Amino acid sequence: QVQLVESGGGLVQAGGSLRLSCAASGSSYIIGAMGWYRQAPGKQRELVADITSGGATHYTDSVKGRSTISRDNAKNTVYLQMNSLKPEDTAVYYCHVDGIHPTGTVVYDYWGQGTPVTVSS
Repeated sequence: QVQLVESGGGLVQAGGSLRLSCAASGSSYIIGAMGWYRQAPGKQRELVADITSGGATHYTDSVKGRSTISRDNAKNTVYLQMNSLKPEDTAVYYCHVDGIHPTGTVVYDYWGQGTPVTVSS
């Protein structure tokens, strides 16, 4: 099993910045790709950014140039630095992790509890 603990959400004015963190822990599972999703009220959950264990990153178009995803493999922690925040970035942000069984044969999806981000205009 993998447990995820998120932090860093909150209320910020438009143009401000926030840094989200998500720490993964699990006794035997290997942490694969890590990422952040968000879900705004009345909308579907969408991918914001993800990063492979090797450091390759991917961003949704709406946050490109404004956000940076990074990870510390020694700490099994993923970060999302968000700058120039806009009201449309308001959502609950969820951490997602691929937990790889030690045998390498199965990959499980793990989700954090969500951290709210509110950007005021």
